[in-house]
Amino acid sequence: MSQGKDDVLVILGPTATGKTAVALEIAGRVRGEIISADSRAFFQELDLVTDKPNPEVRSKIPHHLIDWVSLDGNYDAMTFRQDVVRLLPEIQARGNTAIIAGGGTLYLGAILRGIFEGPAKDEALRAQLEDVPMESLVARLERVDPTAARRIHPNDRLRTVRALEVFELTGKRISTLQAEAKPLDICCTAIGLERERTEHRAAIRARLWEMLAHGLRDELARLQELGLQPEMQAYRTIGVPEGFALLRNELSEDEYVDIVSAQTWQLVRRQMAWFRRDDQVTWLDVTGKTAAELADAVLALWEPQGADA
Repeated sequence: MSQGKDDVLVILGPTATGKTAVALEIAGRVRGEIISADSRAFFQELDLVTDKPNPEVRSKIPHHLIDWVSLDGNYDAMTFRQDVVRLLPEIQARGNTAIIAGGGTLYLGAILRGIFEGPAKDEALRAQLEDVPMESLVARLERVDPTAARRIHPNDRLRTVRALEVFELTGKRISTLQAEAKPLDICCTAIGLERERTEHRAAIRARLWEMLAHGLRDELARLQELGLQPEMQAYRTIGVPEGFALLRNELSEDEYVDIVSAQTWQLVRRQMAWFRRDDQVTWLDVTGKTAAELADAVLALWEPQGADA
């Protein structure tokens, strides 16, 4: 599905670097439509805890794949890639410009690095692995696919089980299959946003306090009422399990912010390690800059075809 030179802009980077604000600023200038690559914004009801753009903002700039999946549903990188393949020509047919924005490395990888069409889920095998302790699963993966074991966070049960499942069903390492995958056949410009460490950590904490001030407790209580459970993909959102502990008065707000800030910073480090392996990304430091200034810098690096810049 080849397109004109640099048709698609990808704005990526770790959490809390202002990707949404920059994407909105650019979309307003180039008749853009934003395709979310935020791994948790796909899910309905996770609003404050994922820092989604509010409905008023989304009514002004078209957004895609936000609130795309039910709270108890699942969404994977292959489905995301298929959705992007469907959306790009639709956006282009409207005479608008596609902007992919987010920090979900698994999903961005399906676009920028490629993804293999692995075997379908094997429910019987997954049932066998369900009660195996995480440490044992990691140890098993280290034996059969040490490359995948290094790349997957030791607490990421979903991806660890999938890697073991692929090996059991195909006899091939998932890391080998992933290396053979090809990126999506589109031309794009990938711009990464990064932030000075001290300011970045402060921004994470400030955002958490802002979420609490704007009703995060109420959102968490609603999620409980809707039946969000640990086995659901949406539950594994940073801030949700800790938020349920907050509702049970097992954590104070100060403790909640401390714990979630630390977990978010670990996520930032994993995201940056992943992004830094991609030499096609051009990086911009957001420290001390406004969204408008950053939009100017991005547009200087990217020339959208057929857009009224």
